[in-house]
Amino acid sequence: MPRMRASTSLCTPSVVRGTHTFKIVGYNLQRGIGVGRYLSSTPFNISGYFWRIEYYPDGEMEMKHGDYASISLDFASTNSEVRASFEVRLVDQAKKLAPLVVLSQNMPIVFRTHPPTYVGKDFLQPWAYLQDDSLVIECDITVVEESKVAVTATSFKIQVPPSDLSNNLGELLKAGEETDVMFEVRGEIFHAHKIVLAMRSPVFKADLFGRKGDRTRRIMNIKDIQPPIFRALLHFIYTDSLPSMGHLDGDDGEEMVKHLIMAADRYAMARMKVICESILCKNLNVQNVTTILALANEHHCNHLKNACLEFITSPDRIHDVVASEGYAQLKRSRPAIIVDIFERATKSCKI
Repeated sequence: MPRMRASTSLCTPSVVRGTHTFKIVGYNLQRGIGVGRYLSSTPFNISGYFWRIEYYPDGEMEMKHGDYASISLDFASTNSEVRASFEVRLVDQAKKLAPLVVLSQNMPIVFRTHPPTYVGKDFLQPWAYLQDDSLVIECDITVVEESKVAVTATSFKIQVPPSDLSNNLGELLKAGEETDVMFEVRGEIFHAHKIVLAMRSPVFKADLFGRKGDRTRRIMNIKDIQPPIFRALLHFIYTDSLPSMGHLDGDDGEEMVKHLIMAADRYAMARMKVICESILCKNLNVQNVTTILALANEHHCNHLKNACLEFITSPDRIHDVVASEGYAQLKRSRPAIIVDIFERATKSCKI
């Protein structure tokens, strides 16, 4: 009789779970912004993919009956595809009510960049979940990656070199080979590739290939960005990283990062914007926090804005900040932000 041999293998999915909390302060102040307009969370990373919560205080569409709000989960990664399940819920900050699930998907679905995957839902205004005129939203996302098969046999490891795609694209930009569009930025000329710009920025895509874009256009004039900022923007588009700013000292480096946030906001470069927010967060001080707060408020940098508010309302700093010239200028130019500072300081006292 021949001897029977047995072997086993195991197929297991790679699952990564993450939670993001989105807090909307001054909820009733946000009401009335208009049907179809939304408040966006900071893009958050789960398993290497970026997501955003979009909340419509007046609803995404006009409703005939009832006072409704809407919420959606936006897949914010570029040129990506992933399977994921999710649950979005309202949280009672007083912990008297059970969380209210307003959007969920138990079985994983495919999220794509192109065409964009949309998931959203309408629900009655969440009055019961407001506390101190603020609303807290939690979002759980479970990313399911490719299944991995483990076999009970000897395995050989092959060292895979790191990706050099960004280096290749960076060299392509540097060499200027096969470029098909030029940008004139305050007298300085920059050469680029339309397809790369459109792939990385929806704004460039609309300008170059959209209904209003001219596909044959080869020269574009950029008037409101300085050449070094536009050069850094192109560098990020091609390499997914900021250029070295080691040659810039103190205020010069800070000013460049501020201008990069403006450029990232203008061209919808979400990852670049978050990276710049992170840099400014690490360098907050009494002298610059009010100007950075104004910048964060104007360009919808929610993470940076929260960091500035937390810095200002710290008991060991608030008196110095309030006594600064920057704070006086903030009161004159953007009084609405002072309300945010007051509300944050009041909550800190309660805690």
